[in-house]
Amino acid sequence: MRREEILEILSDWNFWRKQIDTGIKREEYVKKAVEFLESNMIICITGIRRAGKSYIMRQIAEELIKNNVGKNEVLIVNFEDRRFSDFSPKILDEIFETYIEYLNPKGKPYIFLDEVHRVEKWERWVRTLNELGKAKIIVSGSTSQLIKREFSTLLTGRHLDIPVFPLSFKEFLSFKEVEIRDSLDLVEKKIEIKRALKEYLEFGGFPEVALSKSKKEILLSYFDDVLTKDIFQRYKVRKINQLESLARFYLTNISNPITFRSIEKFINISSDTVEKFSYYLEEVGLLFFIRRFSPKVKEQEKSPRKVYSIDVGLSNAIGFKLSENLGSIAENVVAVELKRWKTKNPLIDIFYWRSYDGKEVDFVVKENFKVNKLIQVCWNISDEKTRKREVKGLIKAMEEFRLKKGLIITEDYEGREEINKKVIEYIPLWKWLLSLNS
Repeated sequence: MRREEILEILSDWNFWRKQIDTGIKREEYVKKAVEFLESNMIICITGIRRAGKSYIMRQIAEELIKNNVGKNEVLIVNFEDRRFSDFSPKILDEIFETYIEYLNPKGKPYIFLDEVHRVEKWERWVRTLNELGKAKIIVSGSTSQLIKREFSTLLTGRHLDIPVFPLSFKEFLSFKEVEIRDSLDLVEKKIEIKRALKEYLEFGGFPEVALSKSKKEILLSYFDDVLTKDIFQRYKVRKINQLESLARFYLTNISNPITFRSIEKFINISSDTVEKFSYYLEEVGLLFFIRRFSPKVKEQEKSPRKVYSIDVGLSNAIGFKLSENLGSIAENVVAVELKRWKTKNPLIDIFYWRSYDGKEVDFVVKENFKVNKLIQVCWNISDEKTRKREVKGLIKAMEEFRLKKGLIITEDYEGREEINKKVIEYIPLWKWLLSLNS
């Protein structure tokens, strides 16, 4: 490409002469990235498509400029711009040389490469620039594209990851312009918060969906894009119908334990293929699995896994009837928040628990080789039979793990009770979500 053409494209995506759209700020990701940039590591922003990675990159760039980094010392390259037609390795050299020639940055520049996986052998270029100390580099892309084998090998020990999720409930409230500053706001804005939670449980937390009126249509298009662009094209899948059937099966059976062998007959493919396809779906960030707790690794692997969607809006769009599955939806929301929590603390592991006599606990939180939290999700606590079942399971697990406290997350009930010197705390989902992300 001619340098004038490259410069024209770059000018549209950079702050050099104008303000560009940065969307609603997602403070947590921006703060973490700015901290990471103090190191000499490559920053990798990953996550399911449409989770907001591109906007977060622009927000990081804007924050750097606010912190007295010169506008000319920040370069944003969006490789999804249709005007880029050449994705051979030389395009990165051409872009960098054009930038240096026309912008003449005085310090070490910050280079943001959005959807960089579209460029062939980008890892070598990024590694070389990093090792020579010519720039601080931030890259983004779909999860599957940025963790492939070549990337992992070339950049081992040279990168820090920032996994991006759809909006947390606290972020969702900010997108809805519901500001929660303190405990008084929780009381005064309870009706607004619960109304927002109802929408969150139905349509999930993808940023564009939160701000749009055509929610279901957008979610269905996301589902198709993930399958087509992130799986079919990348993995060269031939059994397209079976993989789509498997994805739909998982998204309409969230919070349920499954085995690959039990699915084998449902979509008429071998359990080995089910396992392979499940790996693809998990790697692109569409869903994830939680294993049953056991001190024996072999038993963990053989036991059924519980499946969860990365965003409940996708499950509802694919075919869930919200009113009939609020318990499963609420459990899925809790699972995603725990997964988000785990990315902040790699010493944490999340499991579910089931005793030999059939009692269950939805979530077991293990940290530093020790179980320290047990969490049940019981949406309809007013059903006495359901409440007793959930409490019995929790008490049984508390005895096994020698814990004095357990937690039950509910629709709206809040309270505390003591049974056999064990304390059970009840907290509404909305309050738990906000306390977790405070």
